[in-house]
Amino acid sequence: MATKELTEKGFWDNYWEIRNSEVAEIKRSSEASGINAILDLFEKYLPVNGDFHALEIGGAPGQYLIYMAKNFGYQLHSLDFSTVGNEQTLRNLTAANIKIDIYQRDLFSENLKEDLPLFDVVYSLGFIEHFEDINQVVKKHTDLLRPGGILLLGVPNLGGVYGFFLKRTAPRLLAIHNLEAMKNHNWDNFENELNLTTLFKGYLGGFEPLAMKKLEKKDLLARAMNFTVKRLVTISSFRFNLFRKFNSRYWSMYLIGIYKKN
Repeated sequence: MATKELTEKGFWDNYWEIRNSEVAEIKRSSEASGINAILDLFEKYLPVNGDFHALEIGGAPGQYLIYMAKNFGYQLHSLDFSTVGNEQTLRNLTAANIKIDIYQRDLFSENLKEDLPLFDVVYSLGFIEHFEDINQVVKKHTDLLRPGGILLLGVPNLGGVYGFFLKRTAPRLLAIHNLEAMKNHNWDNFENELNLTTLFKGYLGGFEPLAMKKLEKKDLLARAMNFTVKRLVTISSFRFNLFRKFNSRYWSMYLIGIYKKN
């Protein structure tokens, strides 16, 4: 039985429709220390190999896929159930002159394992935290991964200081995320169950106030807290660089695990 999803297809179609004009490719930037930290980790642990087939689960709109092709030479595949998201992925990869196979399927759809090949690299970034049972979701990832292949999982960290603010300013945003998936010790269960070798697991990116900028409520407290966040965002580029060098589940912006399938 599939685990309960905290979002529906319509949510993601609307999500990608709104973000249609956003940057189509992940790149390093002096203003994006969190992204830089993620890409640093990729370059440390992912091999360059033009024969490797890489699958991104929840691949829309293809930002990281372009990075994977350009920097590691991978042959690309994307699995996503959003029609709008898949259209954007195809448009972005076509503009970059990169070939991709797109599977418009739900990860829990019937016979998925039989219909798709096995891949050398399977990854998702900001996906597993939208399900109640992350163990089931990660198993679906490994079902599509060849023995000896690399599994990469990443989730935003909306716990700690971020959760403290967002509970009061953007509760609907928190409601579509499983905050337990953002605690690294909860990943021990699927690591042991699936017999994964851990290459890396930890928080990165340091403190990023932009992660708690969302404002849904309009009461005085919510607006005051959101004003504080905006001030932190404004000064963070030159005041909080030191905090971005240290990581903790209480304030780091992202959690990543990289594994080898035994």
